[in-house]
Amino acid sequence: MRLALICVLLLNLTPDATNAQEAARSGQGAMIRTLDKVSGRTADLEFGLLQRHSIGKLQIELTDCRYPADNPSGDAFAQLDIREAGATEPFFRGWMIASSPAISALDHPRYDVWVLRCIIS
Repeated sequence: MRLALICVLLLNLTPDATNAQEAARSGQGAMIRTLDKVSGRTADLEFGLLQRHSIGKLQIELTDCRYPADNPSGDAFAQLDIREAGATEPFFRGWMIASSPAISALDHPRYDVWVLRCIIS
């Protein structure tokens, strides 16, 4: 259900769904904000594509960041893999949307992670 909603949102970047690939471009990276719910500390992390950062016991990897071609500062869609340190499989794998972080949110008892924007140049 959540994946279907994300697909619909990605396709609606342009009125013509057949031009959806042309309407979104991939950035060179992304700015991701994290929150440690226990300490209240936030951190803004700059990611390059396929780059991994650790925060506490979480390992966050950015696999893609897309933005509307006609409005680069309009929104960001980042594909992330988030796993606990030492785990082989991520417990979160999917797209996060900067303007609607609750649509595809990380469900972790200690940390929140959300996308701020794509890095374009």
